[in-house]
Amino acid sequence: MPGGRLTQLERQQIAQGLADGLAYAEIARRLDRPTSTITREVMRNGGPTTYRADLAHHATERRAHRRRQAVPRGPQAPPQAHGRDAEAVREYEETFTTLLMQQGLPKMMSRVLTCLYTTDAGSLTASELVQRLQVSPASISKAITFLESQGLIRRERDERRRERYVVDDDVWYQGMIASARSNAQLAETARQGISILGPDTPAATRLENIARFVDFVGESIIRAAEQAREVLYTRTEATSGGTVTPGSDRG
Repeated sequence: MPGGRLTQLERQQIAQGLADGLAYAEIARRLDRPTSTITREVMRNGGPTTYRADLAHHATERRAHRRRQAVPRGPQAPPQAHGRDAEAVREYEETFTTLLMQQGLPKMMSRVLTCLYTTDAGSLTASELVQRLQVSPASISKAITFLESQGLIRRERDERRRERYVVDDDVWYQGMIASARSNAQLAETARQGISILGPDTPAATRLENIARFVDFVGESIIRAAEQAREVLYTRTEATSGGTVTPGSDRG
């Protein structure tokens, strides 16, 4: 399977495949490339409806040029922790960001979340995010506000009183609970329409079915989140040498 960056000819073939209505996997098969490579290429260059080979190629060249300018060379270049391959890490971060974008997160929010997920500390300050992502403080502030509103990150202050943005086990739990609460609101709103549309009408029956389905899913999410928090996170703490026992209150 060929490696390295996509060529301009390959980008033209991607554009033609999209125009022909081919799936990413089929385009990847024809180019003998991983599907993730094609998905990432399309999503970071306008999406399937606006992708253009020439613009994508120029954009990639500009990104590469900016990276060469931003990364220190020679002995000043900071080493990757744990002997990691810097290029492999960068490619993985782009893949993760693309996945988050496909799930509905805006690009900057996806980049910030990926940055937090892949840092060993699991937390970064605003200035650290600005430095790592090479974007403005305003962009970071907007992304942080959105992610926090969705329960995907939380804030805390370190020993130097700096505000840090954190992703950890409890953030995942809180995110699931927030999703369940959103489902509960949807069910409640659906049921409000039953009396308005008439309890014996087809529309009201449809709304009741929606509410029942969403209630069931929401309750299942809460049960699964509670069980996962109890079993997985407690086991992790115990394995790491703590004295936590099953059933302990995590607060």
